[in-house]
Amino acid sequence: MAYAKQWTALPVLELTRLDGEPAERAAFLEELRATAYELGFFYVTGHGVDPELTREVLAQARRFFALPEADKLAIEMVNSPHFRGYNRKGMEYTRGQRDWREQLDIGAERPALPPDPTAPAWARLQGPNQWPAALPELRDTILRYQAATTELAIRLVRAFAAALGQDEAVFEGIYTPAPNQLLKIIRYPGRDATEGDQGVGAHKDGGFVTVLLQDVQEGLQVEYDGAWISAPPIPGTFVINVGEVLEMASNGYLRANVHRVVTPPADTDRLSVASFFSARLDATVPLLKLPPELASAGRNVTQDPLNPMFREIGKNFLKSRLRSHPDVARRHHADLLEAAAPEAAGALPN
Repeated sequence: MAYAKQWTALPVLELTRLDGEPAERAAFLEELRATAYELGFFYVTGHGVDPELTREVLAQARRFFALPEADKLAIEMVNSPHFRGYNRKGMEYTRGQRDWREQLDIGAERPALPPDPTAPAWARLQGPNQWPAALPELRDTILRYQAATTELAIRLVRAFAAALGQDEAVFEGIYTPAPNQLLKIIRYPGRDATEGDQGVGAHKDGGFVTVLLQDVQEGLQVEYDGAWISAPPIPGTFVINVGEVLEMASNGYLRANVHRVVTPPADTDRLSVASFFSARLDATVPLLKLPPELASAGRNVTQDPLNPMFREIGKNFLKSRLRSHPDVARRHHADLLEAAAPEAAGALPN
């Protein structure tokens, strides 16, 4: 099955159609499948997330970034072996280049696992978040928002399964009962274009799906047919994109597409909240058997020799964290860097 639409903007999909009459549901799944096959990105409405909660999240994000630097640095990520906390501008890297953004990384709120030299290296990733003492209300708001976007992500994952001709629950075995969740509250400060325009460099997302909340300033761009499609904020929507787990599981039928964020103009900034939903850290991505009409249109998984993808979720996520945050890696995981040094790029010990 092939599609021939030429995309100039991200489509807007109404999720309530999924629960409509059989013909409406089938039409929605066909639209979802076509969009994910060619573009891998779309806006979603009818998502069920309380708009008051999204407004509260953005307001508290503003208050967090307005805190004195000392309050933000008190929870700097370099203090956390679990890669949780605040990053200053230029402290995260994409493909070796500094990203021009400050952010707060929050994962699933779980206790750290006891030290165990026989445990896989990715076990170090589980642990508590760092929360700002100067903004105590942030914790409750973000955890409620994380729960709401996780519910939406699961609904989307089930829809993707149905669109691929699978049982809706086909992926449940690799994300229940403890999915890997990462939420980033991000501020992109404006700067003069002569200083560079990389807010975050071109990349794909890991995981099943990303649920992106944008404030009012645009900057997100999606690669398509050798050009970039802008994805400006649309009130009441989220931007959804396919992650590498779905791409691998569908043998490339679903497209985990390249995207970037361009730095906003000087004297402005851009605020967003990205929720990444993935499988458990101990899970392995399955390879689905697609219906013949879909399998015949498969493209295989795109592999970047400088950033190989692994089917082992924990191994893939750990690789990403070590590469993106070299200061945390050096302080807390120097043994992993030494073990990986003689291996191929991106290869890390289990």
